[in-house]
Amino acid sequence: MVKIICVCGARPNFIKVAPLMHAFEENGGFDTLMVHTGQHYDENMSKRFFEELSIPKPDVNLEVGSGSHAVQTSEIMKRFESVLLDFTPDFVLVVGDVNSTIACGLVAVKLGIKLIHVEAGLRSFDRSMPEEINRLLTDSISDLLFCTEQGGVDNLIREGIPKEKVFLVGNVMIDTLLQNKTKADKSNILNRLNLNSDGFVVLTLHRPSNVDNHVVLDEIVNALEVIQYDMPIIFPIHPRTRSSFTSSSLDEHIKELPNVQLIDPLGYLDFLKLMSSATLVLTDSGGIQEETTILKVPCLTLRENTERPITTEIGSNQVVGTDPDKIIRAYRQAIDTDRRKYQIPPFWDGKAAERIAVIIASENRCGG
Repeated sequence: MVKIICVCGARPNFIKVAPLMHAFEENGGFDTLMVHTGQHYDENMSKRFFEELSIPKPDVNLEVGSGSHAVQTSEIMKRFESVLLDFTPDFVLVVGDVNSTIACGLVAVKLGIKLIHVEAGLRSFDRSMPEEINRLLTDSISDLLFCTEQGGVDNLIREGIPKEKVFLVGNVMIDTLLQNKTKADKSNILNRLNLNSDGFVVLTLHRPSNVDNHVVLDEIVNALEVIQYDMPIIFPIHPRTRSSFTSSSLDEHIKELPNVQLIDPLGYLDFLKLMSSATLVLTDSGGIQEETTILKVPCLTLRENTERPITTEIGSNQVVGTDPDKIIRAYRQAIDTDRRKYQIPPFWDGKAAERIAVIIASENRCGG
């Protein structure tokens, strides 16, 4: 029996952990404990995630809450240590690149517990991004590193990680998407928003570099002003982004745009339906770049780089930055592109979690 703790720090982590929990249960050789650090926590939204993704509520919630990177990371470490000492797992599994990922990873390794990183090797090569620091540090101390794309494998080998630790397994976020696509298709979100299928744009914004800088945010809004004359823009607005709007004159600007519809954050199934039905997605999220690739929906990434280069190689995603003219040009080009030509990356077949479970069980038997 493999004793394993799975760590979630933010809502997107549940999308990645859900298929792993199912795979561990189906394998039958795992004793799992799910820990939610509470790095980002909203009772209503989290409850919806548990229900929609058919995963049990976390066994432990550290309830850390928000704070500076230093405060949040240190608080997670302090609270997670006692969980490890009580459960004494063989492995700690962390996903993605949030503060919980590196915080729990450090505690595990210092206690001599093997660390697993799912979504390893992704690199933006921009160290001004806190997520990039979390990725680099977590990978450097992990014992098993599971990659979503070949570029991740190449990065890790180039950084000196032994090849025997690195596995190309596919993308657990895509596992969740494929497992829930039929259920999401039944969502009535389009009717609730009075939308016609394939005749609107979806926008998400949450990165501090975009939403905390009012000059940059104004540039993005200027691009929205042009695009919304063509078709509606649906904007599920992140709390951080809403706060930035309300604390500036931009709040009035965006409210004056008749075809930009600001809505509260959506549950997973509603958002999946919305995204899959869109003409185009504008985002600064990492995961959405991958999800739109599978859905074959054109995506424009409002950043200067991406840690998910496979999406740009395939052509489903363009990294356009925040210059309004570049955004508008890329938008016009993307909506005229035949989305059927987009290819699916290797191993993005809904079976990544199964592969991970088999490898972990094998490594545990071999004492690796």
